[in-house]
Amino acid sequence: MTNPLYDQLFGRHVGKGNPFLRLADGSVVTYAAFLARAAQMAHVLMQGGLQPGDRLAVQVQKSPEALALYAACVQAGVVFLPLNTAYTTDELSYFIDDSGARMIVCDAKVAGALTPIATRAGSRLETLNADGSGTLKDSARAMPESFQSIARATDDLAALLYTSGTTGRSKGAMLSQGNLLTNAATLAKEWRFTAEDVLLHALPIFHTHGLFVATNVTLVAGASMILLPQFNVDQLVELMPQSTVLMGVPTFYTRLLDHPRFDRKLASGMRLFVSGSAPLLADTHVQFEDRTGHRILERYGMTETNMNTANPYAGNRRAGTVGLPLPGVEVKVTDPDTSATLPRGAIGQIEVRGPNVFKGYWQMPEKTAAELRADGFFITGDLGKIDEDGYLHILGRNKDLIISGGYNIYPKEIELVLDAQPGVLESAVIGVPHRDLGETAIGVIVAEPGVQLDLDQIMAAVEVTLARFKHPRRLVVVPELPRNTMAKVQKNILREQFKDVPGDLTRQSA
Repeated sequence: MTNPLYDQLFGRHVGKGNPFLRLADGSVVTYAAFLARAAQMAHVLMQGGLQPGDRLAVQVQKSPEALALYAACVQAGVVFLPLNTAYTTDELSYFIDDSGARMIVCDAKVAGALTPIATRAGSRLETLNADGSGTLKDSARAMPESFQSIARATDDLAALLYTSGTTGRSKGAMLSQGNLLTNAATLAKEWRFTAEDVLLHALPIFHTHGLFVATNVTLVAGASMILLPQFNVDQLVELMPQSTVLMGVPTFYTRLLDHPRFDRKLASGMRLFVSGSAPLLADTHVQFEDRTGHRILERYGMTETNMNTANPYAGNRRAGTVGLPLPGVEVKVTDPDTSATLPRGAIGQIEVRGPNVFKGYWQMPEKTAAELRADGFFITGDLGKIDEDGYLHILGRNKDLIISGGYNIYPKEIELVLDAQPGVLESAVIGVPHRDLGETAIGVIVAEPGVQLDLDQIMAAVEVTLARFKHPRRLVVVPELPRNTMAKVQKNILREQFKDVPGDLTRQSA
């Protein structure tokens, strides 16, 4: 019996001297050196008492050693649980307790705060700092540079990722070896990755995008990546001539467009720009293509499924859509009340099925049964439609749906109109309580730098474009929209902030 995920992502590169990680200081970590580090760490895990299937919770800064720990977990059959570096001690306590993590790896700076949590949970605590130092590295130095991989099956659990938990307790999505492996192989093929590619990697690695898309696809292809500790637009510009691919969130691309050195010549050696984790404005698509000649490839995925759809590599990359279903993935739009499949063009909840779809929620059988159907279709919680050509349009989260006076209002419809108005940088439409209608829509708008918005003019444009029941009762101008670490607008924060803003008084406010 083999270890499919390790064999296909890592094992076939053992002993190879070609570059895997290129660091900002110019140094290089070869595949051979990287996998030797991972093997040493795998020995530490085993000597620490971890058994196949045990969970390892890790909250560390991005580094070659952090990635090697991921490889070590795969090789040792340990379930990898990456945690956002922004999480507080209280939040970490929940994840550690809920997952039953047998080992915790953290930065030495927070080890003191986590020690009581580890003691209570019966977990071993190790440290790993941004520079690669720490007790884990100290223990690993004395270990052999090879490790006999633990046998695993494609259905065995490989990773546990917790959802953002904006509406209740965070849920641990159980991802199998097969989930990760099939998705990485599909993306590498669809996006035509080869060993000659150099990925400019500025994403965090505690999230699906930076870890299971960017890193896994690079490994499948035997390519290399420039590993940046964090997003820095000046570094992106400086290192882009050495790269062929960039994967990012919309913020990457808006910041690049604002950079004076970013032009067609700088991007001439790039073959692919990928965006995900949050919607990319149509204006950004247009501006980026005008500036560079490249059309950004937008895709759609989530914690529970990895990637589901993508605009085609060779074909029409349509702004405002997240493309077509990936090979082997089925996507349908259904009626939330009846579960009936809706025709193309109709708005409903998005459901997906395929080898990428997770096994369920950790220790939450009721949640799993409610969102993962017996036939394998996962109810994503996203609202959308499939157009006549099969492209998927995301219109928001199901929980963001506004029901006003019995009418369904989809925020994305209004946001598209608001975003198109002169001087509007971006917008978010939310529902607030209303004594007569139950709730009503308000538009939260960010102006372009230096622009004084004419709210009367914006509202007039809405009135001629949308049915009256869709009109926001109020427009509010704010300096910026709240976002999480993956650049997604946090509408739950906006709903809380504006829950007491009357929707039946002055319609416009700045």
